[in-house]
Amino acid sequence: MMPAQISLETDEHEVLAANQAFYQAIESLDPAKMGAVWWHEDWVKCLHPGWDLISGWEDVSESWANIFRSTAKLRIKIVRALVHVLGDAAWVSCIENVTSTYESGFETALVEATNIFVRRQGVWRMAHHHTSPMPGRVPHGTSHSVQ
Repeated sequence: MMPAQISLETDEHEVLAANQAFYQAIESLDPAKMGAVWWHEDWVKCLHPGWDLISGWEDVSESWANIFRSTAKLRIKIVRALVHVLGDAAWVSCIENVTSTYESGFETALVEATNIFVRRQGVWRMAHHHTSPMPGRVPHGTSHSVQ
């Protein structure tokens, strides 16, 4: 195996670990854990399903805090995680099978996601999270339509 190939495989594993940490932060419903996986910069972006694009860490952070306050439990199963590393930037495309529990009940959805990471001083952190709902698709293991 060539040294460059070994380095790329290591980078891919590190990006996938950063991606997993992001989803663990979501499931924790903990703003501090979410803050640990993002760059705190004015150029970070986030697009939640059905929302307008959010720019800057302050507003991105507030969006997660609002989601966490209104959610009792959140579970996300990731499938088809595809990673690509290009220098100090990387992205993961994946499908999120999301189950959200609220006081009034729960809902499930399939969401296509692209997560962009930037490496600084050897650390990969989130720079952009972009999601698009996959309407009409039924999450695996459910028997009802996605709303």
